[in-house]
Amino acid sequence: MSRRVDEVLAEARTRIGRVRPADLEQVLAGGGLVVDIRPEAQRHEEGALSGAVVIERNVLEWRLDPRGDHRIPEVRDHDQEIVVVCSAGYASSLAAASLADLGFTRAADLDGGYLAWRSWFHSRAVHSGVGR
Repeated sequence: MSRRVDEVLAEARTRIGRVRPADLEQVLAGGGLVVDIRPEAQRHEEGALSGAVVIERNVLEWRLDPRGDHRIPEVRDHDQEIVVVCSAGYASSLAAASLADLGFTRAADLDGGYLAWRSWFHSRAVHSGVGR
């Protein structure tokens, strides 16, 4: 049975959380992990995400599997909150669903991706008077 990617995306989002840009700082403060899966060229063009661990999509599962030989030291267990970030919030939903398949109970993605976070961050800076 074949499905359209929009159907796969919608199903993936039923199995993960979606985090708003304003909530990323709270995720990090609570011991969660924010993972930027954008390719290097995209990160260079769009900008870096402060506090995020960079793991490109093609090795994500291997670097985050708490029982795997290739995991990063920041991963504690399957109950740790993991928020995946891509550019616009589509590929990250599919990647977070893959983490849910691995057993992560708090897998999520950033709603709107890096571009939504950047817009929120700049809006917050303007409203707080930073840079005036």
